[in-house]
Amino acid sequence: MKKILFGATAAAVIAAGTFGAVSANASAPAAAVPAAVTADAGNADLQQSTHLTIEAATKAAQATLDAAEKENQRVSVAVVDRNGNTIVTLRGDGAGPQSYESAVKKAFTAVSWNAPTSELVKRLANTPTLKDIPGTLFLGGGAPVTAKGAPIAGIGVAGAPSGDLDEKFAQAGVASLAN
Repeated sequence: MKKILFGATAAAVIAAGTFGAVSANASAPAAAVPAAVTADAGNADLQQSTHLTIEAATKAAQATLDAAEKENQRVSVAVVDRNGNTIVTLRGDGAGPQSYESAVKKAFTAVSWNAPTSELVKRLANTPTLKDIPGTLFLGGGAPVTAKGAPIAGIGVAGAPSGDLDEKFAQAGVASLAN
């Protein structure tokens, strides 16, 4: 019985001490918070980049889909950012189930190499292993979107009977951004 009573007393003393230390720390004034670090905009280590807004990406995707619909083509359209992240996708009425993923991959491929995918297909003759890079699709239908000569997005189209048609529609989306 003495051991239990001694143990309970010791636990109570320790708890009281802990509570007192926590209470003291809570009431102590906080140390001065260092001022936020600011970056010098003129610093050569910084780079600015341009990105499409969701509104611009949606406008381009809709213009692409409209161009395909004028020719009675059932396609899917994807617009990706510079890093290959999907900004917007539109799947046209009646587009095949494979067209969605193919459109995303074509858009990613176009922005990754800053070239239309039809041009990249030609490069496979000299470098056939390019097609092994994950997430890419070397078929006509992808077009890069550039600003000041640098790729900022890619538009991919899939579902038309040929890559040439897919790419024609993707180029219509790129052209819509110039207006």
